[in-house]
Amino acid sequence: MKMNTLAASLILTGAFGLSTLSATANAHVHENAALDNAVTSDFRQTQNSARDKYRHPKETIEFFDVQPTDTVIELWPGGGWYAEILAPYLANKGHYIGGNFNANPDDEKQRNGYRAKAGKKFEKWIADNQAKLGNASTVTFDPPSFYAMGDDNSADVVLTFRNLHNWAMKGYLEPVFDSAYKVLKSGGTFGIVEHRANPGMDPKTGYMDQAQMIKLAEKAGFTFVESSEINANAKDTKDYPKGVWTLPPRLALDDQDKEKYLAIGESDRMTLKFIKK
Repeated sequence: MKMNTLAASLILTGAFGLSTLSATANAHVHENAALDNAVTSDFRQTQNSARDKYRHPKETIEFFDVQPTDTVIELWPGGGWYAEILAPYLANKGHYIGGNFNANPDDEKQRNGYRAKAGKKFEKWIADNQAKLGNASTVTFDPPSFYAMGDDNSADVVLTFRNLHNWAMKGYLEPVFDSAYKVLKSGGTFGIVEHRANPGMDPKTGYMDQAQMIKLAEKAGFTFVESSEINANAKDTKDYPKGVWTLPPRLALDDQDKEKYLAIGESDRMTLKFIKK
């Protein structure tokens, strides 16, 4: 018995649809596997992996929808905690760019300061691990002298982890947000993780007001997508002698009440996702 043309067409269309869905699902699984591999890799320092229980890198990167084909700028990567994950994850098909301190300032005092030394150390880490990190690179991002993060409309994602208070205390926060907006492509993601304040807290404590950060990003032109409680910590009372730095990993009071602060863990953090339309 012959199948009529319409029935055959429907079957073929259905099969094609299932094949497409299957391919999409397989690609998604593959991407998750790539991220899993980056998070669990021996390439990461043991002391950094130990902080995963507080920082939830896999869930955070997935929340920001970072794809392995993306061009991603991480602002002020510091010692490379997230770079150890993101740069290998992006090595094959994407591009990791560290928005790094100025490693070679003109001023002699600055050349011997923390930022220049940290900048040089990070650049050396990139160079020493090129085989693992692909075309990972840096751009000098060091307000107030260097705000530009790259060519306009050139990045898929801009991420910042626990840096907003530093820029806010110096009055740099608004131009930083503006620069992030410029460098992102249309549809690009701006992802923020930051110590979350109770209303009215001084940024000098290291904690920032979530509602204010959303308003500031919207003022720069971003559209707020959603927030996540991935990095929340209800144990954080936010009333410490040396602000957020009282908590681990800094433990600014050294051994004073150390066990108390270790039991609290790292800070309560906002996790915010914006897009550039």
